[in-house]
Amino acid sequence: MATLTSNAYLSPQYNVPKDHHLPHGCVVEEISGLIRVHKDGYVERPQVLPCVTASTISPELNVTSGDMVIDSATNTWARFYVPICQHELPLLVYFHGGGFCVGSAAWSCYHDFLARLSAEVRCVIMSVNYRLAPENPLPAPYDDGLKALMWVKQQMLYEQHEGSGSNSEWWTTKCNFSSVFLGGDSAGANIAYNVATRVAACDGVALRPLSLKGLILIQPFFGGEVRTGSEKCMAQSSGSALNLAASDTYWRLALPCGANRDHPWCNPLVKVKLEQLKVLRTLVCISEIDILKDRNLEFCDTLVRAGKRVEFELFRGVGHAFQILGKSQISKNRTKEMMARVKSFMAL
Repeated sequence: MATLTSNAYLSPQYNVPKDHHLPHGCVVEEISGLIRVHKDGYVERPQVLPCVTASTISPELNVTSGDMVIDSATNTWARFYVPICQHELPLLVYFHGGGFCVGSAAWSCYHDFLARLSAEVRCVIMSVNYRLAPENPLPAPYDDGLKALMWVKQQMLYEQHEGSGSNSEWWTTKCNFSSVFLGGDSAGANIAYNVATRVAACDGVALRPLSLKGLILIQPFFGGEVRTGSEKCMAQSSGSALNLAASDTYWRLALPCGANRDHPWCNPLVKVKLEQLKVLRTLVCISEIDILKDRNLEFCDTLVRAGKRVEFELFRGVGHAFQILGKSQISKNRTKEMMARVKSFMAL
């Protein structure tokens, strides 16, 4: 069985490599302050945000937290947030953002947001720390996401067959495994969507008796070769955490070699037969001041016209990732509104 750990620095991609002092040639890809990729493949990721331990949580939230290893071979792990209560709660399996190339489940901004979301929605949250590109390009994060779901299934079955005594008992006993949701923001929302479509393609047989009830996509990171209106007019927007140049760089680093932005993992509306596409009931949260706004709206409109159960909410006056990075009062207000929307979606 997996081992409980309090170590928040489980991902090696944020440790300083042994050869960091050696010359690595010119920088071939860079997003200022976030990632630098050298000609020889060496990758630098400055610690732009602090990583925190699971125990760093506000007592007034009445939420416990801990880390567990999912796969030691790939160093995939998860951080759990469990409200203190006497009854079973829905489980939200969540994937952090960062363009597939940066980010961590231990980043303070995600830790704070998900602890509050768990308390507000009254759900158990499993925040998955997956492998990053370019060292592990797509579909590696999708593979990690599917493996995380299979791991949840194993924990559930162990708990049912063996009863008390497992090191997962502290969170499994609080979960209603017939009410499991997938979610994420930005690249994490892309991962949640692609994991969900993989599962749905086989009618969820591999996960049974685990039951997926819905999909929560916050500012999903999709793209395409043809620019949308919001990509053009907000390419350099100062009111958002994502600009067009950074978006293009993330896709160059994350997609398989030779693929462009019309690859289905980037642009889910191309090369797909909508009538055959199986999609979970879905909530999409969209930011008004975001280059992804029009692409997210198009995604929702196309799926709704194809008869899929998709609903969306547009949050006005805020940009990409406002719920984790925004410090303004309007960001705080919209974050509360977003949490309330997620709560109502999961309650149905």
